[in-house]
Amino acid sequence: MTIGTRERILDAAKEITREALERPSVRAVAARAGVGASTLRHYFPTQRALIDAVLTDIYAEAMPDARIHDTSVPPRERLRESLWALLEPFTTETQARETWQTIYEAFISPESTDEARTGYLVLIRQAELRVESWLAILEAEGALAPGDTRERTRFLMAVIDGLSLDRAILPASERLKFEASTLTMAIDAVFGGPEH
Repeated sequence: MTIGTRERILDAAKEITREALERPSVRAVAARAGVGASTLRHYFPTQRALIDAVLTDIYAEAMPDARIHDTSVPPRERLRESLWALLEPFTTETQARETWQTIYEAFISPESTDEARTGYLVLIRQAELRVESWLAILEAEGALAPGDTRERTRFLMAVIDGLSLDRAILPASERLKFEASTLTMAIDAVFGGPEH
């Protein structure tokens, strides 16, 4: 099966992004994809549209969510496992510190650009969309009562952000005592109470 032009362009942009760790130029992406700049612009009218698509694809590849669909596992456990996956870049204290340092330097520090911050917001929105989709799946199954999915998502993301910061700051011996219970409390809150 041959891939389409849009996919070739996107694959080329992702390769360049991973290799150079910088914003791919239209000229470089078009050359690598074997298309003209006007063809690239047809699929991605602006460089921002191309970058957003690249970040979205990279995020989706890094965060698969097949587990949420496994109905042989209780709904709360599926949600818990899916949320734990968001913490993977923060597994050890060292990884957590390095990840937060990278996030700070690239997106938060005074030296970061508005464009970089916009890219970070794309990544955050992708994480939110992923959590929203998990909650929608559980609602559709009847496992989770209908509610404000956006509000629930923001709450869960705040808990995940807090846990990831704890991983960067607190020694494992201190944080392991309450990390799992914190996430359980958050899931209970979303489900409207503890599991019976």
